Amino acid sequence: MRAAFYDRQGSAKEVLFVGELPDPQPGAGEVRVRVVASGINPSDIKTRTGFGGKAMPFPRIVPHQDGAGVIDAVGSSVPETRIGERVWIYMGQWGRAFGTAAEFVVVPSVQAVKLSNNVPFEIGAALGVPAMTAHRCLFADGDLRGKRVLVQGGAGAVGNAAILIAKWAGAWVAATVSRDEQAEVARAAGADLIVNRRKEDVAAAVRSATGGHGVDRIVDVDISANIDVAIASLARDGVVSAYSTESPDAKLTIPFFPALLGGFSFRFVYVYTMPEAAMRQAAEEISDCAASGAYAPLIAKTYDLDEVAEAHELQESGKAIGKILINP
Repeated sequence: MRAAFYDRQGSAKEVLFVGELPDPQPGAGEVRVRVVASGINPSDIKTRTGFGGKAMPFPRIVPHQDGAGVIDAVGSSVPETRIGERVWIYMGQWGRAFGTAAEFVVVPSVQAVKLSNNVPFEIGAALGVPAMTAHRCLFADGDLRGKRVLVQGGAGAVGNAAILIAKWAGAWVAATVSRDEQAEVARAAGADLIVNRRKEDVAAAVRSATGGHGVDRIVDVDISANIDVAIASLARDGVVSAYSTESPDAKLTIPFFPALLGGFSFRFVYVYTMPEAAMRQAAEEISDCAASGAYAPLIAKTYDLDEVAEAHELQESGKAIGKILINP
């Protein structure tokens, strides 16, 4: 098979290569998927660059956790009826060397989730890490119907997913952005309130729009930078779910007394270590959301496999709005 891979950490242009590798074969409980679209995440960049000083977990890595395609082979204990099934993949490279940036990928059967016939493969490849992370942030503390949610970073992959899923679940959603083009993305996803965090007082805008109530949940891309906004925006017993940081050395200082009086809770979500039950629930409900037509994320750009280094550079630049895909 043709695949993108790297044998050492470094910049995309220096370490990423495309070449022929042996076709993978599914083992017990596994399926092989012919990949139609592969999705890039910030975590793929962090693994390649050694974010936080973390060494390569394998001597050679085929990157990317997310993807979509068709099952073409199954291992023992997996029903042969799965062959030919359209699927989306999550955590395709977690705990294994070879991810979805290839013509074929082998994953545990449970991580190849049935993709409804009405959902394009491109959307399937945009689920995975962003949707699973957003789902955990939103639902770890109960149902959302009738709740108010603030999404910090509404144009990012997880932020965009959080808006789409929260609206599907019946919540009122506010989202922050920093540029006009990001506002268009958040608006298209269904955000009820869009706040430019560079020009407006986020907490004041949220309080005004909610009649002084505040929000019940916050999905936060950088809580160490946004803690004061969180404290000022939360309703009584509100919850912040934080899933990312700009720096591995970031520290979080929580104003104790306001948090105490508000009964606030702080949750930290790392998609790769979500409880198994939460993963299964997320996969099922994300599939339902996509099948309903409610999950329509923005696709920033699609590259050919030979252009994988350019795709990684765009992801790393922070300039892309939407999901970046590879067509293997």
